[in-house]
Amino acid sequence: MLKEFTYHLNISFPQLLQKKVLLAVSGGVDSMVMLHLFQELKADLAVAHCNFSLRGTESDGDEQLVVDTTKKYKVPIYCKRFETKKYAADKGLNTQLAARELRYAWFNELCVTHGFEHILVAHHANDKIETFLINLSRGTGIDGLAGIPVENDKVVRPMLPFSRETIEAYAKSQGIDWREDSSNASDAYLRNKIRHHITPLLEELHPNFLENFLKTQEYLMGSKAIVDRHIAELKSVLFIKENGVIKIPVVQLSALNPLATYLFELFKPYGFTSWKDVEHLLSAQGGKVVYSKTHELSKHRDTLILRAIENVVSDTYIFNTIPEEIDQPVKLSFKIVEEIQEIGDSVIYVDGEKLNLPLIVRKRKIGDYFHPFGMFGKKKVSKFYKDEKYSIKAKEEQWILCTEQDIVWIIGKRADRRFSVSEQTKTILKIQVIT
Repeated sequence: MLKEFTYHLNISFPQLLQKKVLLAVSGGVDSMVMLHLFQELKADLAVAHCNFSLRGTESDGDEQLVVDTTKKYKVPIYCKRFETKKYAADKGLNTQLAARELRYAWFNELCVTHGFEHILVAHHANDKIETFLINLSRGTGIDGLAGIPVENDKVVRPMLPFSRETIEAYAKSQGIDWREDSSNASDAYLRNKIRHHITPLLEELHPNFLENFLKTQEYLMGSKAIVDRHIAELKSVLFIKENGVIKIPVVQLSALNPLATYLFELFKPYGFTSWKDVEHLLSAQGGKVVYSKTHELSKHRDTLILRAIENVVSDTYIFNTIPEEIDQPVKLSFKIVEEIQEIGDSVIYVDGEKLNLPLIVRKRKIGDYFHPFGMFGKKKVSKFYKDEKYSIKAKEEQWILCTEQDIVWIIGKRADRRFSVSEQTKTILKIQVIT
């Protein structure tokens, strides 16, 4: 493997053996083998290890193995412990996304501070299969099928041509110690289900499946390069920059075929996902607008106007105590009162003891539902918006007050009856929109 790896670097990444590089090493077999290979090649390297504090003593054991190995190799190491669960709660992220944000922010900080030119991570060929199948199951374009990028800014993935089987065999032959993450044995995660059940079946159906898959992804990456080049050329003609906005002629845009595919490729960099709305905009009357989180696309006579939304705010605000007042993203006051007073859309009264902290103010998520006053049972928020005849812009601008589990109030519109005041209520909390 060392010979094949050296050849791979010389062909694809000759700069990695001449520059100062930072290796992300978790303690798993893939990153421990990557460390061993670069050490054998006498690279100018240092190691970064993240302890996400998610698995107790197991996480500490991973850290200790990496520290001991770098001491043996006489390689510099940087270790950092993160409060991952707290960060995830504060940012409204799942744990995996929170860990990703934390590690790459720290890696980039190390690069700036210590002059590392590349961050090396140990994704391998099996990771490419799993990512392909995850993207395929969720629905994706050619970007998602082309797989994990070999290089992305400072991040380089030199282990991608090698399978997990090859890496483990090399580790055993060289006496390289590694640690197994116990969570990898669980089918709680989609990636693990694919790894344990789907990939082995595909390999059983065709013994050369991995080799054939890698060839297919190579063809897809070539096709992606062709598409990207064509779209860039098309945008240079159709996307006319003028006074801080981009103007696109509707007639030329409508003539593209297949239209839906062209719209996807042209507008996906601007965060749009409501593709039917974008397509309908071409034949809509002037003044119609479609929004993404960062941009708006509007119809003006025979032209589409694309502009960035200024001062885009966070989609999630978390409050670990009940505040007296908040200013962002919407102005609200929280006050304990003796009795229910004025009633209206801008104020609700809730049983304070039913509120489980943290309180969260956020936008709608897929699958959201609540139990509105005046109705038996529950209702999807998306259906509520439809019944209330929300415009696309109104949906984008509507804020929701909730706990981690339940919606409390579609702010300024409808409260959830599960938090209503009753005869048993000891603490009445008045929540009001400040105008």
